[in-house]
Amino acid sequence: MLRGFATISFWADDLEAAKDWYAELLGVQPYFSVPGPDGRAGYYEFRVGDYRHELGLIDNRFRPGGADPRPGGAVMFWHVDDLEAAVERLLSMGAALHEKITERGEGTGFATASVVDPFGNILGVMTNPHYLEVRLLYRSDAADE
Repeated sequence: MLRGFATISFWADDLEAAKDWYAELLGVQPYFSVPGPDGRAGYYEFRVGDYRHELGLIDNRFRPGGADPRPGGAVMFWHVDDLEAAVERLLSMGAALHEKITERGEGTGFATASVVDPFGNILGVMTNPHYLEVRLLYRSDAADE
């Protein structure tokens, strides 16, 4: 039934500031945008990472159930090669620590951390050896075609 991650949506009161912040973090501009009914930007979308997953930024005025200023909900963890450097960069860009770097089983190679971006969204980062294994398998499969 579930075939793969397609898009994660983050919300922001100041959509333009969120777009600029994520463009700086990711090193790319959004590839897609949709205006709201009033003509102002309502949605921006970035392609992120090895599999070009989608990170969508949506104006809070379109949040289901209305705007909620508290960080919350599910945490999507993005694999990073250097967890400590990733957390340091996020904090230097104005994110607030949500959960410190935490090993998830001694010696397993799994570790997570999360921050709250300046717009109230929780952004998770992790080191994940399974991600790297799947990435190698994906590259191997693609080479066989």
